[in-house]
Amino acid sequence: ILLILGFLSILAAIALIAVAVTQNKPLPKNIKYGIVLDAGSSHTNLYVYEWPAEKENDTGVVKQVEVCKVEGPGISGYSHDTENAGPSLAQCLQQAKEVIPSTQHKETPVYLGATAGMRLLRLENESAADKVLSSVEKTLRLAPFNFQGARIITGQEEGAYGWITINYLLGSFKQVSGWKKLLHSLKSTSETSGALDLGGASTQITFVSKEVSSESPENQLYFRLYGKDYQVYTHSFLCYGKDQALQQKLARDLQAIDFYFQTMESSSLLDPCFHQGYQRTINISDFFKNPCTSDKKKQLPFSQLYIEGEGDYQKCRENIQKLFNKTNCPYSSCSFNGIYLPPLQGDFGAFSAFYFVMNFLNLTSESSPVPLNKVTRTIESFCARPWQEVKTTYHDIKEKYLSEYCFSGAYILSLLENGYEFTDDNWQKIHFLGKIGSSDAGWTLGYMLNLTNMIPAEEPAVPPLSHGSYVGLMVLCSLVLVSVLLFAWLLFHKPKCLQKGLV
Repeated sequence: ILLILGFLSILAAIALIAVAVTQNKPLPKNIKYGIVLDAGSSHTNLYVYEWPAEKENDTGVVKQVEVCKVEGPGISGYSHDTENAGPSLAQCLQQAKEVIPSTQHKETPVYLGATAGMRLLRLENESAADKVLSSVEKTLRLAPFNFQGARIITGQEEGAYGWITINYLLGSFKQVSGWKKLLHSLKSTSETSGALDLGGASTQITFVSKEVSSESPENQLYFRLYGKDYQVYTHSFLCYGKDQALQQKLARDLQAIDFYFQTMESSSLLDPCFHQGYQRTINISDFFKNPCTSDKKKQLPFSQLYIEGEGDYQKCRENIQKLFNKTNCPYSSCSFNGIYLPPLQGDFGAFSAFYFVMNFLNLTSESSPVPLNKVTRTIESFCARPWQEVKTTYHDIKEKYLSEYCFSGAYILSLLENGYEFTDDNWQKIHFLGKIGSSDAGWTLGYMLNLTNMIPAEEPAVPPLSHGSYVGLMVLCSLVLVSVLLFAWLLFHKPKCLQKGLV
């Protein structure tokens, strides 16, 4: 009888465990998708994201599965050909259709966020900006996806979404519940990383400020994510993206030598921020139409300006530093142009053009940040190289981009050192990021997470044990209970068959 009972108990245990395993067997993947178009000043990128539907509010589960660069200029470049702004996106939308299963096209949200290029166009010509957005919206509505809107986002939004993206991907937003809370409370809470974003027309700085200050409340944002509060400082500098900063510098150069132009009737400019031997021609009539340079407009006796490179890094830095007005600060501390900036704190992830330029110059070491003095020497050495040599060495890079790496490198150092006042001491805290895992560092992921409510304001309620753990624990407890009861019954009742066996 004991053998039979033991055998039946083992069978019951195996059956219970089999049921628990079967019950907890992973279900077929239920993947959801989202599309975000980043309509920047120089070009547009389309990103496709995916995530498991059953884990919509977990951190770190959203990943980028596709990126498509739209051919041609950014949508703001269609100000004189507004009807073609939308159709320019067709090729990348087709690519998204091929990546996302056709059965999920209708439920896949698509968003377009336009940044500083369109912010400038709206200042210059609001009617043209509206027509560009209308053309884009028409194309996106015709696509088989769930169109959720196309709009110009503010500089503050761009900074905030960039901060959300990198901290989401780095796992800075901790989601813990149940018994794990105790372990988590024993550890030091991980800090968030600041975000440094550089585009063609604007630049953003965003980080958690530990010093609660009533100064400049328009630069303060408050988030409650996964049950934790964050006070975030953010500011966007329009016209201080690398392309518009170059335009500003050239406009200043024109002002400075205007007197000589009037007397000498010369139309050439020796520029230290371009390589020696490089030449470029600028149409003066187009140059001052830009809102970033229109306030510096002057009557000149020529219609074209011929730029000749000089390749002098030190002179270039001196010219660039004039863009940052550090004389007037109405607050306890400022970045430049009288804008409040609290003390820099923690690590910073620098992405977009910060990364592209520094990566080209081989200054984005993943093991440890490159020291500031080496960064300076590298950029100085690159600027000193003759244009013909540079052109031959990097023959596969478009001439426009290649010709501006000297200026862009010097500008990035000026912005970080002179603008934001990073020093030798905290330079090592800047990490130049292209991707985090499989996703690009940028504002688009944060934008989608916000609009789809995938980052909860409060910590989601989660059972302390997973379903599998719960079932397994119940089976174990049941077996123990049955065994104890059986043993107790045998011990106290002592059946006759058992008594004879014992005799």
